[in-house]
Amino acid sequence: MREPRRAWLAILTGWLLSLAGSIVLALIISSVAPDMAKPDFAGLSGMYAIFLLVVFSPLLETLIMGGILVLLQRFLKPAAAVITSALLWGVAHSLGALSWGFAIWWPFLIFSTLFVVWRQRGFWIAVGVVTATHALQNLGPALMLAGYVSPALR
Repeated sequence: MREPRRAWLAILTGWLLSLAGSIVLALIISSVAPDMAKPDFAGLSGMYAIFLLVVFSPLLETLIMGGILVLLQRFLKPAAAVITSALLWGVAHSLGALSWGFAIWWPFLIFSTLFVVWRQRGFWIAVGVVTATHALQNLGPALMLAGYVSPALR
């Protein structure tokens, strides 16, 4: 993840790291503060949920994140820009639900790191790597919301 080589491996590694971290954080949050507000995705179902969570949101958020990171790197070292970006995304997601913000900063730490590393190869390559990683991160929840996951797995 520190060098822009083998995009498929960066995507896979980034996805596994972001998924594992967010699951651990979500478990901690739910055990420490079980009544904390969780995100509400009422109204999302079927292919609409998959499109929004796996295609639209990852691309839009990556474009916004990329712009923010390019700006932050004018004033901060890369590591500080990555941490600031992740914290900003945590705050932004907290506006929807506090627990979401606590769990989401970790994946955005991974996404921001991937963006900064892959931007060395080009802005759009970085966008592609991060969007793919983010899409994989959102795929499981999207399939659950869409109703395509077996009830035994929910």
